[in-house]
Amino acid sequence: MSGTLNKVMLIGHLGDDVKIRHFDGGGCIARFPLATNETYTNKSTNEKVTNTDWHNIVVRNKAAEICEKYLAKGDKVYVEGRIKTRKWQGEDGQDRYTTEVNVDEFTFLSAKKESNSDNLSSNKETEVNIEEKPNPTEQPEDDLPF
Repeated sequence: MSGTLNKVMLIGHLGDDVKIRHFDGGGCIARFPLATNETYTNKSTNEKVTNTDWHNIVVRNKAAEICEKYLAKGDKVYVEGRIKTRKWQGEDGQDRYTTEVNVDEFTFLSAKKESNSDNLSSNKETEVNIEEKPNPTEQPEDDLPF
């Protein structure tokens, strides 16, 4: 195989409410922590052990607004995207690195409360496929028509 692949699929629970930030140009970005669990039985003690991993989730624009409106701490969600490591400087001037999952698709897996049932069925999963419009200042990756 000559190419590479950067794809992440996670099912987990939100560790906090969705935090959204709006920008002057009209765009926005939402972030939330997602917990995934691994459970197994320790063979020597016959005790059930659960390990939790935390993932930093990033969603942009319209999808960010949907997440802010319908997701809350504890909700179960499926996310699909790619891993991205971002470099930034701390207040002390030191370089810091953050690894995030930039989401392309997501599906709500928790039953929604009655107050949110105007746009989502309370008994169905909701799947969202995100198609971002290219930023006019960015160069397109290729000229393919599909």
